[in-house]
Amino acid sequence: MNKKQLFDSLADGNAISHTLFRPILMHFAARFNGKTYGEFASEYKVLVDCNIRAMEHFDTDMVGLISDPYRETSAFGAPVTFISEAVPRCEKLIVKSWDDIHNLQRPDVCKCTRTLDRIKGAGLFQKKLQGTVPVIGWIEGPLAEACDLAGVSQMMMNLMMDPDFCNLLLDKCTDTAKDFAKAQIEAGCDVIGIGDAICSQIDPFTYDTFVKERHREIIAFIHANGARTKLHICGDITHLLPSLKDLGTDILDLDYDVDIAHARSVVGEKTILCGNIEPVLIQNANPEEVERLSRELVTQHGHERFILSAGCEITVGTSPENLMAMRKASWY
Repeated sequence: MNKKQLFDSLADGNAISHTLFRPILMHFAARFNGKTYGEFASEYKVLVDCNIRAMEHFDTDMVGLISDPYRETSAFGAPVTFISEAVPRCEKLIVKSWDDIHNLQRPDVCKCTRTLDRIKGAGLFQKKLQGTVPVIGWIEGPLAEACDLAGVSQMMMNLMMDPDFCNLLLDKCTDTAKDFAKAQIEAGCDVIGIGDAICSQIDPFTYDTFVKERHREIIAFIHANGARTKLHICGDITHLLPSLKDLGTDILDLDYDVDIAHARSVVGEKTILCGNIEPVLIQNANPEEVERLSRELVTQHGHERFILSAGCEITVGTSPENLMAMRKASWY
């Protein structure tokens, strides 16, 4: 079977020949291909080429379009600056008042430069890979995008003090997330990743009140449009697992401080769990230690719906030998 068939078989609940390996590669992939992070985030041809070369070298089982959190933010009208060896920077918060939200226009993601760039990347992946490798698109979750537009501190305060402000902004972010997801699916994405890292910083009541049904809505929408979903929330989400178990996401990413066995006991057998070695450890340990830790995860969870990965992005300072050690362990 090719990589796409292997992933589909895993997602359908069947046993496969080995544990799939899908680390999140951004700055690492750019550096490995001799490109800067700025080039990787601003030009879809660079992003696609870097991902394919890394996939071929490290034998990863999926490729992705993740690069930075400011695609939709730019489409909404915020100025974004590209930095040579760092994540792009949003130069200005554009939502500071009720009027700003009311004036926030629903962007045409197929015309705005940065969202269109990612959509073109999906098409180029399919042209080059011919449907043999799962392609993961990416959208910002509604709370993450609201924070990108209004600021983390202000949005967190408003979750406590001005729920109407939050609901109006979150609704607009949800609509654009769905638009962006659909466009990427139509361009060739098999999976849509939903990045909502800020959710790890809120309590279950706040998540259930403001975010849960919006996540469920986005996931159901993506499924209705023919793709699978991957929910990525950085940090410790142990307290949110009971709320996440019935969202219907196909893949749930787990950061290094979440116990996989506990997560499995909460979310059940149907969800693919992806994780979860600490990225700094993968960077700083020797290849033998990385392989040992990876093999432990594969031994413990490889018989389940499980994908081996780091807890979050592979750091740019990680040696290729350490990443290859993870790949080697996934075959045990």
